[in-house]
Amino acid sequence: MEALLQLEKVQRVLSLMGSRGLSDPADDGGGGDRFLAHFLLFMVQPFDSLTLEKKILLVSELLREVNSDTIEEVQHLANLEGTKADQDISSGHLLRPTKKFKMNTDKLTIHDVPMIGFDAMTRANSTLEDFCRSYFIFHGLDIDKPQAVFKFLPFLSFTESYIYQLDASNEDSLLLVPDNYPSAVLERKKIASTEASLSDMLDPLDNLLQCQGLMTDQLRNELKSGIQYWSLERKLCQALSRNDKISIEDVMKAIHLKSFDYRVLNLMMYQLTGQQVNELHMEFLSVSEFLVEISDDLYDYEDDVINNTFNILRMFTAIYGPLDAPKMLAKSIGEAEEKYESFSKKLDPSLSGSYWRRCEEATREGGKISSHTYGTWNIPPLIRDEESFRRDRMNKDDYSAVTIR
Repeated sequence: MEALLQLEKVQRVLSLMGSRGLSDPADDGGGGDRFLAHFLLFMVQPFDSLTLEKKILLVSELLREVNSDTIEEVQHLANLEGTKADQDISSGHLLRPTKKFKMNTDKLTIHDVPMIGFDAMTRANSTLEDFCRSYFIFHGLDIDKPQAVFKFLPFLSFTESYIYQLDASNEDSLLLVPDNYPSAVLERKKIASTEASLSDMLDPLDNLLQCQGLMTDQLRNELKSGIQYWSLERKLCQALSRNDKISIEDVMKAIHLKSFDYRVLNLMMYQLTGQQVNELHMEFLSVSEFLVEISDDLYDYEDDVINNTFNILRMFTAIYGPLDAPKMLAKSIGEAEEKYESFSKKLDPSLSGSYWRRCEEATREGGKISSHTYGTWNIPPLIRDEESFRRDRMNKDDYSAVTIR
């Protein structure tokens, strides 16, 4: 538990560093930012009667005098050489790739295991609930029987939480923060989160699923789809922040890739239940997922503008303009609904009816729930100037904060 709390502290400091522009844009997942986060945590630890100001002064003076030779001498004195293999999770290797496995009879354990934070688990919870309520019926499972849920929950919960944590890391690289707020133009937050680094971060999950006998080529391809989606999200959102042109091909590819986590969980369920993958079900659910993502994007439109994250309405507005964007989006929705209805007729009638009732149930519950109101769509007012919208929202938030005080 102590190690998990330490990891959570490191993540908070990393977020703080990013928001203050203290992250190294050239770090590229190499561990530099994490090292600095651990150093800052070390600095705030109490030591005798030293004040924080005195510590900063001492460290500043030391760094002016110390060199690599001094560090090597200290390393030798502390007998640190050769101990890298004995590092534990407190050394800060959160979401770092590892292939150090240890065989213990018929069980496989992992050193430097992939870790997830509490925030990622919390964010993943609603997705897990929706997945179980919407997809378990495709595996002949009754969501009302707790044993059916808890039997598979550790695998599903860990995987979805891990994906959410990587998604948060990717979104951190897209945040726009004011420079000399409030008068300056918003600039892209300088956090390196490349496709290669995210791919490396997926390796521990890949290894874990492989150790559990769940990995297949199809599942691995879906995990790679996540990397492709995050890469496209960065490409498209960074282009919007620079007022560069974007392509409809990239946008449509991204929206279809966006639900990769549902497909990952679904493919895991086939492995966990010992069933063959039902390609008809996968195709039907893929069309449904596309409509769900559009529904979610319409609901989250303003938040996605503020956070500079992928949103199909944002993208269509940038490509087609505010007048034609709603019409072009409605056309895409109509075409998808035709596919949805066609595939629905190929399903077993009882299964089709159960899924339809689930969609209606989710719609009645309201809020951001992974379902689409088939045939009824509400497109929110378009934001013509995103930069001004963000600035106005920040001003309102600051004013509210002052009023509350």
